[in-house]
Amino acid sequence: MIGGHFTYAEVPLFEEMKQAFGFTRNNYDKVGHFAQGLVPALIAREIVIRKKVIQGAVWQGFFIVSFCLALSAFYELIEWWVALATGENAEAFLGTQGYIWDTQSDMSLALLGAVSGLLILSKLHDRQLVSIIKESNIK
Repeated sequence: MIGGHFTYAEVPLFEEMKQAFGFTRNNYDKVGHFAQGLVPALIAREIVIRKKVIQGAVWQGFFIVSFCLALSAFYELIEWWVALATGENAEAFLGTQGYIWDTQSDMSLALLGAVSGLLILSKLHDRQLVSIIKESNIK
């Protein structure tokens, strides 16, 4: 919501960080792209495990990370299509701020978010799923 209100390139906290640390751009959008990998990874993992779509943790992880990367790439395509449609307002929407590698770094952060989510939260998620299954068997 904050990025939508201020536009990604002008979020005040990250504007202050830009000044304080000498960044060349406001990096608020990078937080969003990290979350764009993290949140779908957790949702996809829940679905894959509960529906028993894929057996084996390695294949589940591969599918989930691939799904998150596909989602991120699709979002970047939507940004590009909107930029083509809006013409001169594209820079404000895209938030590239003159950074030619913006699309690639956005997808890299989504990858990092997905992998981080799986590595850091999988054990906690597994414990929660076990307790949910136990509770449902009791009732």
